Order: sequence, then structure tokens, then C-alpha cells
Amino acid sequence: MDLNLPASIAEACTPLFNALPLEQAMADLQGGSPVHTKLLEHVLESPALANRPELASALWLYVGDIYRSHTICQGITTATGSYWHGIMHRLEGDFSNSHYWMRMAEKHPLRPHMAAVGLDADTLVDEVARDRGRNAPELLAKQRQEWALLFSWCANN
Repeated sequence: MDLNLPASIAEACTPLFNALPLEQAMADLQGGSPVHTKLLEHVLESPALANRPELASALWLYVGDIYRSHTICQGITTATGSYWHGIMHRLEGDFSNSHYWMRMAEKHPLRPHMAAVGLDADTLVDEVARDRGRNAPELLAKQRQEWALLFSWCANN
């Protein structure tokens, strides 16, 4: 999936995306072990990512560090912060909390587009809960698609 990022953000993220392509990122629907954290710390030093907490939170999810993502997204008081917060809690396996944050993100401008491509945040929470750690490939694909669409939206807005 083409992320359609502004050049400065694409350039800043290239080392991370080369080391960990989207098809390999977020390899677990729940939990997982963080990877490439040192590389991401370096990437986040880029001026293109400065003062962009929504992108930082997303990138920590991308590498599997839900705790660092949580520290950031809980301080973002917009629908975007709520959406990342909901994804983080889904990855944590706290599905009721994930549903709460997805409700807080209900008015996010990207939600209609997500629905148009067959992605519904609450349905995905329920599907992951039913998956019970099997990491169904179709759910991993949905998770990555959702991440990519929201990350691209954040980078361009």
C-alpha cells in the first residue's frame, strides 16, 4: 500500500520502513515484542516528525511498542488521538477500553473512508477479540490497512 506521505515525512520514515516493511509490521494482533526501537528513536529525531505526536504514537504501534504509543496518544485530545488510543488498546487486548476510545473517535473525518473500504473500527475490535491470538492473516491485513490509512491521513493533515 502506498502511504502517500509528504516528502519530508516519507524521507524521515524511510530507514524504518526499509528495515520493517508494512507487510511485516504489527505482526501480532495482540501484544508482540517491540522491534527496531533504537532505529525509531533515531527516526523520531527528524524535524519532519517534531511536534507530530499522532505520528510518533502511530510509529510506536508500527514497531510493536504499545506502551510508548500509549504514553503519547493518551495526551492527544482529538479524535485522532482517540483513534490511535483505541488501536493501542486493541493491540493490548483490552477490548472494552478499545471500544470506548473508538467511540471517542467516532466523528474522525477518516471514518467514512474507512467504512467505504470495508474497515469498521468496532467490528475490527470484535474480530480481533474472537481471533484469540491466532493472528489470522486477513485480520493482520486489515490492521495494517487501518494503520496505513490513518498514518497517511495524519501525515497529510
